[in-house]
Amino acid sequence: MRFRTMTAALLPLAMAPAASAQDGSLLVFDYSGFENPAYHSAYVEQHGDSPDFTFFGDEEEAFQKLVSGFRADVSHVCAGSVTKWRDSGLIEPWDTSRIDAYGDLDANLTGSDVSSGSEEIYFVPTDFGSTAIAYNTEQVPEDAVQSLDVFLNPDYAGRLTLPDNVDDAYALAYLATGTTDWQDVTDEQFEAATDWLRQAHENLRTYWIDPAELAQLLATGEVMVAWAWNETLPTMVEQGFPVGFEREPEEGSSLWLCGYVNLADGEGSEDLAYDYLNAILDPSSTQPLLDEGFGHANAAAMAEVGEEALRDVGLGQIDAPVLAQLPISNEQRERHSEAFERIKAGF
Repeated sequence: MRFRTMTAALLPLAMAPAASAQDGSLLVFDYSGFENPAYHSAYVEQHGDSPDFTFFGDEEEAFQKLVSGFRADVSHVCAGSVTKWRDSGLIEPWDTSRIDAYGDLDANLTGSDVSSGSEEIYFVPTDFGSTAIAYNTEQVPEDAVQSLDVFLNPDYAGRLTLPDNVDDAYALAYLATGTTDWQDVTDEQFEAATDWLRQAHENLRTYWIDPAELAQLLATGEVMVAWAWNETLPTMVEQGFPVGFEREPEEGSSLWLCGYVNLADGEGSEDLAYDYLNAILDPSSTQPLLDEGFGHANAAAMAEVGEEALRDVGLGQIDAPVLAQLPISNEQRERHSEAFERIKAGF
């Protein structure tokens, strides 16, 4: 199963046999697991095989590799990194007239601000998921998770966990303190969220790194409540674990968003880059993505999926606030990162 960019991954950097793609080929810089041909079956049908892939552990590793001169053609990133990559000159705009399903994309995932105010489109969303409260239904009553302040509840001290990830942590903290749009927060909103995270830190057993670790923490009973990605729900259900996934606490839940950027210095085929993006967005990719717990940005294709199937993977409709983790300024992200590191260090 793919681990999102917003984690420290377990796998080391694995380079493809070629250092860069050449004209007539395509090199995709991606998360391990996303090379699954089912996610781009239309590309395979068109060209007879998948493109070449090379993998990164997390987005900072990918960023540093690219600024150091490594060349690929397209890269998978999450929305929070778009502004930094654009401002660093690593990416160039997509031509949306060449993206077949662009008009079918979920407007909540593209919006007018997905490229932080730029009229050019540097990021095309392809996959998304929700982050909410996962909990042991045999140990934690349902009414205890009707507020995000469960993470401050002394009754669960030492049995709570948050992601070791600044974006997910601050999405939670902003929601918990009444902010549902983090793209233009005030100093007061930032300080309130930071203070809330500092209080939550005192209650935690640990910060989880990846979904496998979180599943283990829940299964062994080390933790009873977690701020978790929706893929935790089907994973734990499959294991027979009594898991609940509360996306409708009174303050709401968050939505993470990933997609592809067009790397400016790629040496491969631009035509193949669009073929690959079109394949990822094709309706044939919807079910394979859902099978792994990922929503598909193609809203028209997702509309064909029954609500029950979406609820089973934690992506059904909800009646609660949602904070979309859209791009924020480099300055704000650095501010989050610095404060989060200090909190984890006990300051």
